Amino acid sequence: MEEKILTNKKHGMLVLVLDILLLIASTALVIWSAFREESGVPLWWIPFTIGTIIMCIGWIPLCGLRILKPQEALVVTLFGKYVGTLKGDGFYWVNPFSGSVNPAANTKLKQSGDVGASEAVLAKPVTMQGTATHLTNNKISLKIMTLNNNRQKINDCLGNPVEIGIAVMWRVVDTAKAVFNVDNYKEYLSLQCDSALRNVVRVYPYDVAPGIDTTGDGLADDGSLRGSSDVVASRIKAEIQERVAEAGIEIIEARITYLAYAPEIAAVMLQRQQASAIIDARKMIVDGAVGMVKMALDKLNEDEIVHLDDERKAAMVSTLLVVLCGNKDAQPVINNGSIY
Repeated sequence: MEEKILTNKKHGMLVLVLDILLLIASTALVIWSAFREESGVPLWWIPFTIGTIIMCIGWIPLCGLRILKPQEALVVTLFGKYVGTLKGDGFYWVNPFSGSVNPAANTKLKQSGDVGASEAVLAKPVTMQGTATHLTNNKISLKIMTLNNNRQKINDCLGNPVEIGIAVMWRVVDTAKAVFNVDNYKEYLSLQCDSALRNVVRVYPYDVAPGIDTTGDGLADDGSLRGSSDVVASRIKAEIQERVAEAGIEIIEARITYLAYAPEIAAVMLQRQQASAIIDARKMIVDGAVGMVKMALDKLNEDEIVHLDDERKAAMVSTLLVVLCGNKDAQPVINNGSIY
């Protein structure tokens, strides 16, 4: 389905003025014919009939008037056939018997920028003689909108369940494809976002893990959901765009808005992270302590302050390491006697 832009339909004001003048003229013709009938003028009924017919059908052209605001579009059909699309702000006139189509007009997702959101009262059901009808705004928004789907629980490449949420910025670029190629382009976009998110997330680990290939080149890398958020977001955007191109939708950007382990393993993973942090800190403390002990022994030998044999050096090293690597402040015991 190819989109056709109607560029020669901005005649709304002209049609409105001409139709009002025609209705005024027909009313005047009926009144004038009535005066002629009272005066006994023959064939007075001919202009009376013409004026009456015009008054009865003169309102039909008014049904073809359409008003569009900036960044709005209207898909026009005539007896089921696609005629074209009105784009851009202006006062338009189309065939009075034509209609507009927007299957997603009443679909309200967790997003911003829905056309007619401020006119929600029009979407409420109105009961007429026991039949429920809907006053629907069929205009299609061409603005950039943000879709924020619910958080999903997905297993990463290591099998750990994680909760992740994304925000997708999108807009309609082809109204014909959006209306006719899919049943409801908003719901279609939402489902494709969920599917693409699952396909991408299960390729990455939550945190950096050894031996994991996230790029598909056969080599292990450091990709992860937490550390490579920009790369993951780019892959999610490309995946969604590939799926929704047939619906006439352009994906502007996709961003991760929430990322965390699932509640059932969050506590265990937190302990694992804490243990890893403690080990890293201990390694740094030990490296620093060994360097300080070595520097102290070298300084003592260099200045010839005291001569220590191997046994005393070992005792001194043991004492310094205990003091420097301990979790609590040391409480030294002073020895006033000889060390020998």
